[in-house]
Amino acid sequence: MLDIRKSAFEPFVDLLRAAAEPTRLRLLVVLSAADLTVSELTTILGQSQPRISRHLKLLAEAGLISRYQEGSWAFFRASDDPVALPILRALVGWVDPGDPVLARDAERLEDVRARRAERAADYFARNAEEWDGIRKLHVSDAEVEAAIVEALGTKRFDTLLDVGTGTGRMLELFAPRAERAVGIDSSREMLAVARAKLDSAKIGNAQVRLGSVYHLPIERGGFDLVVIHQVLHYLDDPARAVREAAGALAPGGRLLIIDFAPHDLEFLRSQHAHLRLGFSEQSLSSFVEAAGLRLRLLRHLESKRTDAAELTVTILLAEDERLLVAGDARHTSMTS
Repeated sequence: MLDIRKSAFEPFVDLLRAAAEPTRLRLLVVLSAADLTVSELTTILGQSQPRISRHLKLLAEAGLISRYQEGSWAFFRASDDPVALPILRALVGWVDPGDPVLARDAERLEDVRARRAERAADYFARNAEEWDGIRKLHVSDAEVEAAIVEALGTKRFDTLLDVGTGTGRMLELFAPRAERAVGIDSSREMLAVARAKLDSAKIGNAQVRLGSVYHLPIERGGFDLVVIHQVLHYLDDPARAVREAAGALAPGGRLLIIDFAPHDLEFLRSQHAHLRLGFSEQSLSSFVEAAGLRLRLLRHLESKRTDAAELTVTILLAEDERLLVAGDARHTSMTS
């Protein structure tokens, strides 16, 4: 009986043992606030890279933090493992943020975030004219976002995935309604912008990762909501991207697609790398049906302006039916 009890407690003992060291506890506190590289962590804690790397290795082996690669850079973040997460939150909650050492770490973390924000602002400024020019061709972002919120309703969701996250706006909009949010993008520059925006908004439950829309670097079947916002028109195989996104849905999960209806603005192809000039209702419907999802909503947002707006925004919401099928099966069994 004693051996069984010891075995059950062993994972928790290992987690606590891994955290029971001053430098490692400091690392857990700062990584609970932001995803950081080794060089950023050495700056914040004021210790050598070999020492920080050694402590990170021990924390990662224990499952308290996770590591992910972004090009030549490796980022570390607090673990979202269901066993480790409650212990991690408790440990971070117990420490006194007014402690002089932790307060200094927090100041240096803000310096790191400020430098990120400066780099992101520079990149955004260099590309803002292009993005603003496209925005003027359709209804305002505020109208689009209001329609998205209306389509999703007020229900919270445990997990959110934003495919092609770009500047991270969908994460910024919906992360407060989720327990955990992940954004994927193939551009390191865009990820830098997204990371800075999330830092500025103090959103700690969202992370961004480098990855392909065709090979998402996430667990299969683990997300309640997957969003593909203004991404498909850049892709040579949008149907494949939709299938990959659908594969990330948990049973009963929902897929939200926002893109343009068919148009004839050829300059978007030649000047802005749009491979597709919008999608018909039939095309979008066929994408989600081929991915095994049921279409729940399809709505068009046409601008009331007559001077500039020439693009119609389409919002599509589809649903994974596995929970519905299971529910029907249970009902049949109970009534037969």
